[in-house]
Amino acid sequence: MKTNGHSDFSVQNYKPYTLRNFREIPQMEKLSEEEKFAIEVVGSVLPFKANNYVIDELIDWDNAPDDPIFILTFPVKELLKDEHFNTMADLIRSGASKNEIKAKANEIRLQLNPNPAGQMEHNVPQYHKEKLEGIQHKYRETALFFPSQGQTCHAYCSFCFRWPQFVGMKDYRFATREIEKLIGYLRENPQVTDVLITGGDPMVMKAEILEQYINPLLEADLPNLQNIRIGSKSLSYWPYKFVTDRDADKTLDLFRKVVDSGIHLAFMAHFNHPVEQETAIVKKAVQNIQQTGAVIRTQSPLLYKINDHPDIWAKMWQQQVQMGIIPYYMFVVRNTGAQHFYGIPLERAWHIFREAYQQTSGLGRTVRGPSMSAHPGKVQILGVEEIHGEKVFVLRLIQGRNPDWVDRPFFAKYNPDAIWLDDLKPAFGRSKFFFEKDLKKISAK
Repeated sequence: MKTNGHSDFSVQNYKPYTLRNFREIPQMEKLSEEEKFAIEVVGSVLPFKANNYVIDELIDWDNAPDDPIFILTFPVKELLKDEHFNTMADLIRSGASKNEIKAKANEIRLQLNPNPAGQMEHNVPQYHKEKLEGIQHKYRETALFFPSQGQTCHAYCSFCFRWPQFVGMKDYRFATREIEKLIGYLRENPQVTDVLITGGDPMVMKAEILEQYINPLLEADLPNLQNIRIGSKSLSYWPYKFVTDRDADKTLDLFRKVVDSGIHLAFMAHFNHPVEQETAIVKKAVQNIQQTGAVIRTQSPLLYKINDHPDIWAKMWQQQVQMGIIPYYMFVVRNTGAQHFYGIPLERAWHIFREAYQQTSGLGRTVRGPSMSAHPGKVQILGVEEIHGEKVFVLRLIQGRNPDWVDRPFFAKYNPDAIWLDDLKPAFGRSKFFFEKDLKKISAK
C-alpha cells in the first residue's frame, strides 16, 4: 500500500545524538575544540538531543555555530550565564565524578526557575480529592494531558520551557498513563471542550501507544469534547513519522478516525524558522496530515539569534499559508532556563510582530502575538503609546485563569528593558493590574 507516497522517499532510521556520542557527528570537524567543550559543559545542565535529520537536512554547517538551527538544537556557551558556565567547566576539567557534576548541575538548575507560572502549584487539578499529576487545567475550556510515553522529543529545543522534564528533575515532571482519570475529570467538568495531548512530544510514541490514549477518549462519547489537539515538534524534527516510518499509515489512520468521529483534530505544530518548512519530506508530511482532515496550526517563541527579524516571521507565515497551515501564535520566551540569552525586549518584540504582520496577507493574520504565557494567562502586547503624557505598554489577555479577564485592555508603565510581565508595573499611578486581586484568590485555592 502506497497511500502516503512512500515510494518517493527512502526510509530513514532515526539516530539520536546526545552528550554521549555527539563527537561522532562528522560535521563536528567544522567546530573548534573549545566549541565542542562548550556543548559538553552546557549540555551537563540543560537537555541536549539532536538527530540525523536535523544534522543532515536542517543545519547549515558552513555557518555553524551561528546557524539558527544549530543554536536551536545544540547547547552553545551563551545559554548559561558566565558564572554558571565557568563553574561547570572547572568541575569537568578537574575530572570530577558524574555524581559531583550532577549535584552542581542541579544547584544551577534550581536557579533557572524550573517551574514558570506556577505550573506545579496552580495548574494541576483534582479528581475525587486526588491530584492528577499528569494533567494541567489552567484555562476553562482546555485541559492538558501528558502521556508518560510521550515525555521526550525527537530533538530538544535549547529554549524549551519544559526543560526540567528532560534532565531528571522528577519533582518537576508531568506524566501519567491514566487516561480513565482524565475521562472522569472531563465528565465532571463539562466546561472543558478541548484536550491538548502534549509533552515532551506525543508523536515520539508509536501509533499503537498513542491510540491507547485517543481511542478511550473517542469511545467515552463525551458530549463536551469538541476538539483534540496534539502539540508536536515532529514536523520540524522528524517528519518521516508521517511518511516512511513503519507506523506512518497507522498514525494517519488514527488521525482520520478522530476526524471521522466528529471531533476536530488540531495538530499544533512548532516551527521556529522557515528552514524547517522547506524540505521535501516535511512538505509531504504536512500533506499527509492534512489529508486526514486534521488542521495544522503553528506557533513559536520569538528567539534571539534564531528568528528575531520581521522578515523571517513574514516568510514563515507566508510559507505556512501556502502550505494550507494556519499561523497561530508568536510567543515571548518564558522566564525560565536560558531566558537571559533568548529574551527580546517587549517593545522590540512588538515591533518585530507588527512589521512581519504588515507583510502578511489577511490569510496569515490569524496569528496572535507577541504573547506571554504568564501566571494570569496569555498576555498580548498590543503596542506602546503615550496617554495623557505617560508612555505606556498597551496589553490584553488572550486567555486568562478567569475568562472574564479576556480581551480587556490594560496598561503598564513603559520599561524599555522589560522582557517579561514581571518586569512591568501598572500605569497611571495604580498599585495593581486589574486582575491581581482575583488572581491572588485563585492562586490561594
